[in-house]
Amino acid sequence: MNAGRAKDGLRYTIYTDGAARGNPGESASGFSVFDDSGKEIISKNFYNGIRTNNFAEYTAVIKALEWCEANLGSPENAELVFISDSELVVRQLNGKYKIRSEEMASLNATVRELSKWFKNVKFTNRRRSDKGISSVDRNLNELLDGRSGLGNKKH
Repeated sequence: MNAGRAKDGLRYTIYTDGAARGNPGESASGFSVFDDSGKEIISKNFYNGIRTNNFAEYTAVIKALEWCEANLGSPENAELVFISDSELVVRQLNGKYKIRSEEMASLNATVRELSKWFKNVKFTNRRRSDKGISSVDRNLNELLDGRSGLGNKKH
């Protein structure tokens, strides 16, 4: 098994977050993947350029799904539980909110298509104060601060 790969047939918890300074504005997406014992497997962040916060939230989910498909051994045996502070994205992915934007509809369709690679994918909403989400949020703010030269600005 390659470094960074987890065992087949396990449940993974994935914390995702997106951030935008302005809406649209400088944006970033990130995720952290934990195995079923609570051990962090990977944490990744991506700069998106000038985008909306909803684009950044969806991009975090998409990048996490792509990483999991490429790195979790047999994705068809993996159960993924996504945790996000974006009520809009989670409710859209769960079919509870309508999608009004063509761009969001396209991103939603991409998530649905990528989710087919896995045994089960669940999307849940929690507050940003959740430890896993706050960690991803902090990493995104550090990435955006570094790009803008703002240093340790509080958010």
